[in-house]
Amino acid sequence: MKLKLIPSDTKIPFLKYRFMTFGASALLILLSVFMFFGPGLNKGIDFEGGIMIEVGFEKAPDLADMRSALGGLGLGSVSLQTFGASDDILIRVQRQDGDNEAQKVAVDTVKARLQADYGDSVSYRRIEFVGPTVSGELVKTAVEAVLVSVFAILIYIWLRFEWHYSIGAIAALVHDVILTIGMFAITGLEFNVASVAAILTIVGYSINDTVVVYDRIRENFRRYKKMDVSDLLNLSINETLSRTVITSLTTLLALIALFVFGGEVIRGFAAAMIFGVVVGTYSSIFVAAPILLQMGLKHYNEADDAFKPTGDDAYENES
Repeated sequence: MKLKLIPSDTKIPFLKYRFMTFGASALLILLSVFMFFGPGLNKGIDFEGGIMIEVGFEKAPDLADMRSALGGLGLGSVSLQTFGASDDILIRVQRQDGDNEAQKVAVDTVKARLQADYGDSVSYRRIEFVGPTVSGELVKTAVEAVLVSVFAILIYIWLRFEWHYSIGAIAALVHDVILTIGMFAITGLEFNVASVAAILTIVGYSINDTVVVYDRIRENFRRYKKMDVSDLLNLSINETLSRTVITSLTTLLALIALFVFGGEVIRGFAAAMIFGVVVGTYSSIFVAAPILLQMGLKHYNEADDAFKPTGDDAYENES
């Protein structure tokens, strides 16, 4: 027996609720923008610059005591977190004023305090420093990567479909990107290079889901030449609903496993992806498709800029 989470003959009137979902999306976008410019993102060392020290212990130390000891060294912001096992600690220290020598002094200060408190049980597995020039370049490159990917998708959808569809797809992508960044601002999860990779992955996932829905809409426009546009869009979404839900759930199963068992290094990436898959699925159904109706999409025989199928692509008039 085939696994069917969603019946194949659903008739959910998605377009009926479009103004409610548009309003909900607008409120979430405003909240995300407010949080971004208000509290802001918890930028990691990748973007802010600083010192990162991975330390191993023979037995798990008390993080509260260690945080108190390192916080009193006068080095500014110091954060600690377990890095995989409980005896593997990642220490982050804010960038120190001055050149590389000042950063080395800060590292030596941390080492001296750990040596005094834990003796020879301490082993240093990794020490990294990200300077302001590198972090600035990373910010610039991250923004460029997101903008270029969105622009490339705009051109692709425009050529593959029509301009209505490219605008709808970009609206859905911007919706997903803004809400994902807002999630980082609201939750305080560290925003680093892995987070940018997650956003780019979400963009790819979301556009793939949107294209599936758009393909079915295009097919149905050719097949049902007299059906009301609102009914046709509802039909198309319902016909692809089972595929959309099953794809999203199987992706979420893998991401949840990464979030739970992947450790601290990959947890932020997995959290962003989980949120992005949910939001991307939502936007494909409630943003990308309904926005076509608001933009006045019509049957090809009712407007100059719509479809004119020929040859093997043309369907018989079934409605």
